[in-house]
Amino acid sequence: MNFRKIAVLMGGTSNEREVSLVSGANVAEALVLLGCAEVVPVRLDEDSLSSLPDGVDACFIALHGGWGENGGVQRELDARGIPYTGPGAAACALAMDKIATKKVLEKAGVPTATWREVPFGDNAPNGLGFPVVVKAPRDGSSVGVYKCNDEAEYQKALADAWKIDSDAFGGSGTAIAETFVDGREATVGVLGGKPLPAIEIVAANGWYGYDDKYNSNETRYPFIKGEPELEAELARIAIDAYRACGCRGVTRVDFRVDRSGCPLVLELNTSPGMTGHSLVPKAAAESGLDFPHLCAAILDEAAFG
Repeated sequence: MNFRKIAVLMGGTSNEREVSLVSGANVAEALVLLGCAEVVPVRLDEDSLSSLPDGVDACFIALHGGWGENGGVQRELDARGIPYTGPGAAACALAMDKIATKKVLEKAGVPTATWREVPFGDNAPNGLGFPVVVKAPRDGSSVGVYKCNDEAEYQKALADAWKIDSDAFGGSGTAIAETFVDGREATVGVLGGKPLPAIEIVAANGWYGYDDKYNSNETRYPFIKGEPELEAELARIAIDAYRACGCRGVTRVDFRVDRSGCPLVLELNTSPGMTGHSLVPKAAAESGLDFPHLCAAILDEAAFG
């Protein structure tokens, strides 16, 4: 790392603000431990870099969701010519939009669960059967994600997802309905174009929601070992998805693995969490990269434009 003054951007205005503050504090502490020349934690309270101090020559983006992950902060840093961690503005904007991501993945031949867009007011039967998953298409961290077992749950989930999308982006809102893939949940972090070890996610109640991600100590995260074909397939598809979406730096690719062992990409996260429950740090540690050196490796990939 040759940067003299590093700003760690955290907080923000999204539903994931509190998680971001934890991620950012962890990253700042790690960079200080590494002896970086000057590390400046920057808590953002608005969608603006007006509080960014002078003289910053790199930014570590520890923002999750919203402006921090939809290309907004990346575009502003591009305009200022300041290198930053993670993918560029276009890739972030794409990955934050689950509908746009689905279309790109399908065009690239990357396997993904069957889905359909459900615009506001479309109360017709979902056409995918039950269970079905309903998502607010431009949010993250399992905010606005619902597993529906019957028509009543489906209609309620649509109303909630439309409202979340409308409140965040204006208009009447839209939603995405996706076939629930019965099987296992897994994730693969990609750092600098190379896959980290695959992790299985085993939630206590079988559904990996917001509380399971950030508040539960019962969710288990075993590494997928002893299944070489599945490990290789998860790694291959994760790289394909990363490249198809134009990512760089660090990105996490989330999967469901069906009962036949076929991995299906759910989505990409271009600013993965850096908390004690987060999966990219767990995978990096398994590969021999402790948390401070993971932060350094992510920072080494910083770029703009």
